[in-house]
Amino acid sequence: MAVYLINSYNIHDFEAFKKYLPLLKTLLDKYGAEVLASDLKAISLEGKAKTMNAIIRFPSKEAVFNCYNDPEYTEIKKSRLKATSDCDMIVVNEFVPLPVYC
Repeated sequence: MAVYLINSYNIHDFEAFKKYLPLLKTLLDKYGAEVLASDLKAISLEGKAKTMNAIIRFPSKEAVFNCYNDPEYTEIKKSRLKATSDCDMIVVNEFVPLPVYC
């Protein structure tokens, strides 16, 4: 079942961040992931939006964890950590029915 990785973080060095993106794209392709949305100007209805917000679809939870734990990503992540702060990465199931209460 497909799952979604929701990323949000603040970018404080855009030039360094630009170097991260093509490296990440190659790794996402390796794991069958697809960026569905990314935005540098998100609008928050509640709370405070971060500089970068993205939704990435992976074919499975295993693919998300394999990608994140890939030694190649360990190296790529170093460039993101230098360019960003306050990172949140959340794995969300494709669909889990919520109970309805009357």
